[in-house]
Parts: sequence; structure tokens; C-alpha cells
Amino acid sequence: MDVREATLALLAARAEDATVCPSEVARAVVGPDGRWRDAMPEVHAAIDQMMGEGLVRLSWKGRALVTRAGPYRIGRGAHVRA
Repeated sequence: MDVREATLALLAARAEDATVCPSEVARAVVGPDGRWRDAMPEVHAAIDQMMGEGLVRLSWKGRALVTRAGPYRIGRGAHVRA
């Protein structure tokens, strides 16, 4: 599973306004025995692209983020339905 698929699948499995942690995406991509931290650069790059496409939105502690910086949570973007 690639990062885009994993992100959208995790979001689809949750309530419409729920978010996921980037590390959850990395764990989904590498599997239970993988080194999820090594996948984080790929996750960040894919999330940046998905954000530009309107597929995801980012937030931290309930506040919307315009760009990815520091810790963040991933939510459904305007172009994704529950």
C-alpha cells in the first residue's frame, strides 16, 4: 500500500471530522514489522502533495495549518467524501 492509499483508507475508516497521525500512515505503509520512522520522509512528501490537491487538510490541536510544519494531524480535505 502506498502513502496516498494508506492515508485515504485510514481517514475513510473514521468519522468525517476525525484526523490521523502521520505515524499511523507510516505504520500502515511499512506493516507491523517495518521501520515506520524510515517511512516518514515519504509520508511528509505525499501529504504535502495531497494537501495541494485538496485531498487532505492539516491541523494541530484543533487549529488549521496552512503548511506542514512541526507536529500535525491529517484530516479529510474538501475534495474527499466520507
